[in-house]
Amino acid sequence: MKLRIEDNTLRLRLSPEEVTSFHQTGRLETIVSLGPSVSDRFTYALQRDETATDSVPSISYTSGRIVVRLPTAIADAWSLSEQIGIHGSMEVAEKQLVHILIEKDLSCKH
Repeated sequence: MKLRIEDNTLRLRLSPEEVTSFHQTGRLETIVSLGPSVSDRFTYALQRDETATDSVPSISYTSGRIVVRLPTAIADAWSLSEQIGIHGSMEVAEKQLVHILIEKDLSCKH
């Protein structure tokens, strides 16, 4: 899974194998070690959210960890279809939005 952050946009791109794995398990996670200590890790994840009450992606951040959550119905429909991307926006502060994109990386050469 690839992560790209530019300005106020967060974008995840998943290979076909990762899309399948996400559909089966409901979660993908990548850990990037930035030093020798456990506290030197940066983690990002995509997670199915069975408790979501809305129909858009959401995001949370805590101490070196970004989690993008997709409502179950949206996650399942996307992972089982030809739909390439999901997008949404989330207000993180007054008049400040983060745009969230989750895409299938069909030309992925991992």
